[in-house]
Amino acid sequence: MLDPKRIREDADGVKAGARKKRIPVETLVDRFLELDEKRRALGFERDEQKAKQNRAGKDMARLQGEEREKLRKAMAEVSARAKSLENELSAIETEIQVLLLRIPNVPDPEVPEGETDRDNVEILRVGEPRKFDFQPKDHIQLGESLDLVDFPRAAKLAGSRTYILKNEGALLELAVLHYTLDAVVKKGFTPMIVPTLVRREPLVGTAYFPGGEEQAYTCEKDELFLVGTSEVPVTAFHSDEILDEAELPKLYAGYSTCYRREAGAAGKDTKGLYRIHQFNKVEQVVICRGDEAESRRMHQFILSNAEAILQGLQLPYRVVNVCGGDLGAPQIQKFDIETWMPSRGGYGETHSASRFYDYQARRLNLRYRDSNGKVRFCHTLNNTAIASPRILIAILENYQQADGSVTIPEVLRPYLGGRSEIRRKK
Repeated sequence: MLDPKRIREDADGVKAGARKKRIPVETLVDRFLELDEKRRALGFERDEQKAKQNRAGKDMARLQGEEREKLRKAMAEVSARAKSLENELSAIETEIQVLLLRIPNVPDPEVPEGETDRDNVEILRVGEPRKFDFQPKDHIQLGESLDLVDFPRAAKLAGSRTYILKNEGALLELAVLHYTLDAVVKKGFTPMIVPTLVRREPLVGTAYFPGGEEQAYTCEKDELFLVGTSEVPVTAFHSDEILDEAELPKLYAGYSTCYRREAGAAGKDTKGLYRIHQFNKVEQVVICRGDEAESRRMHQFILSNAEAILQGLQLPYRVVNVCGGDLGAPQIQKFDIETWMPSRGGYGETHSASRFYDYQARRLNLRYRDSNGKVRFCHTLNNTAIASPRILIAILENYQQADGSVTIPEVLRPYLGGRSEIRRKK
């Protein structure tokens, strides 16, 4: 959440940032300011009542008879008023917290204007899309002809937007994940396999809730939720802790299966592996000092790590600066990496790199003690190191051959027993 002081001192800037994100918050900010002013006034009165109680306690010891009884009655009224003020303040604090959870982070000035992903601004392009001298197949045709994937039986078991990987399809996904984990561990990241079923608090802390409940699968009986990314448990790993500045930055690589309902995605990419309910991902998460310059450096660091992984796979890609309307509520800025997918005739999103400053840390109560002994909120960032099977679309389609086989990227071959291609078994 935002620092309440920032909303108080720059309400117009907060509103402008929300408008850039196409998130209506005018009434929320105005209500916060109203309640915040009332809270301070009532807090001042409450402190006055407590001071009267303290003075009366001292006077009561030396008074007797009628004067003592008169003071006792007066203090009963003071005590009742103090209790009433506490109740009012408690109700106001509760509503303020609800408002703070709804007010979005203010985007960086570098975030471009725009409403949808069509307005994202390309800032870098690497590699040239392959020109085929034969009619290329899409990943569905390749996956089925090579017996790598089964969509009909998956639908029989689990409904729409699902799949079963098998044979080299399953091995290829595991190879990609293992290759990625090795790459980020070499960069200093601690690998983690984390819970995918979590309580509500980590989802609120990472700003997926409130607002994203429709995208999450809920286990109502147990009051637990399936995560859409390991960002949730990994970022919340140190919630309610005070770290030492010398420990920072914390670099974590969270591996997990991810679950998304894809609510509101009716009719979008209904076939194949692009938009599905379940997938596997390696997520880079950074927890660093509350310093904007360091956050920016870390943002470029995790983005470059993801780019290096794609460069190792020799897949063409581009990086886009995500526009305000396509930016989530908690992000300061986000860069998406889109990988070339021949069947789409363009680039498809495969990675996202986001920075939040202290927005998530305030919600998680994630802090550190600096070299001067002052306790401050951390900054957080995250990035998709790899997500599969979406990345398999790019691999299968870009590495296909005229005879229907698929060449395995060289960097993945050690993870596949040295094999160099995938062919249909006879």
